[in-house]
Amino acid sequence: MPILPAVQKKNLAVVGAGPAGLAFAINAAARGHQVTLFDAHSEIGGQFNIAKQIPGKEEFYETLRYYRRMIEVTGVTLKLNHTVTADQLQSFDETILASGIVPRIPPIDGIDHPKVLSYLDVLRDKAPVGKKVAIIGCGGIGFDTAMFLSQPGESTSKNIAEFCNEWGIDSSLQQAGGLSPQGMQIPRSPRQIVMLQRKASKPGQGLGKTTGWIHRTTLLSRGVKMIPGVSYQKIDDDGLHVVINGETQVLAVDNVVICAGQEPNRALAQPLIDSGKLCI
Repeated sequence: MPILPAVQKKNLAVVGAGPAGLAFAINAAARGHQVTLFDAHSEIGGQFNIAKQIPGKEEFYETLRYYRRMIEVTGVTLKLNHTVTADQLQSFDETILASGIVPRIPPIDGIDHPKVLSYLDVLRDKAPVGKKVAIIGCGGIGFDTAMFLSQPGESTSKNIAEFCNEWGIDSSLQQAGGLSPQGMQIPRSPRQIVMLQRKASKPGQGLGKTTGWIHRTTLLSRGVKMIPGVSYQKIDDDGLHVVINGETQVLAVDNVVICAGQEPNRALAQPLIDSGKLCI
């Protein structure tokens, strides 16, 4: 798609250097707008920086390299480590709010217990995680977090020989169907992990049809358990108290990782709306 010059060039502020903010900023700058891109963190990327931690998603490192280069090429002014306020945005013609999301925290008794972590604590902040883990949530975030926590050693996605060994692929091309007679050799997880969800449907049902089965197969082969239809009671020193099939159980885990969805970060939205400066 050709990028056409803007009819009316503006001085634009973009708040948030995640996927949406990056895409908007470089395209707006390419059209001739003056663009300043703000982010509170020390590097661009937002959710890309979370995704790149997941085994098999290392391609996001290249995505970030592309955006860093395009910021230079298009002349976007980048301001990192900058928590911008609505007052500081008044000098711009318009502000594009792309400030991302925050984890949704479910209302469970004891949710503020020290053993409770969000997926951002684990993936972004590298919080230490024990050997016995319960993951609340079996959506995409829950599966990504389980892949990260259950990975034994380095990811094999960039090592062809190890990848073929894990998935039982005969790289010598001597076996019928290209399958190794030894079958899959997926190593077990270094942690005991159980994934839980409220819904009674199959865990991971909403994952992509072409990739969901890969994640389920990998995690099950690593020994990760998946339990649907769970009611959460409380979290305390003993662990996570749940009801499964009408039976009360206590999962004696070291950590409970919350992967229960996301909510938009709207902290700046209303002040910008009130000032008439919010574009998106």
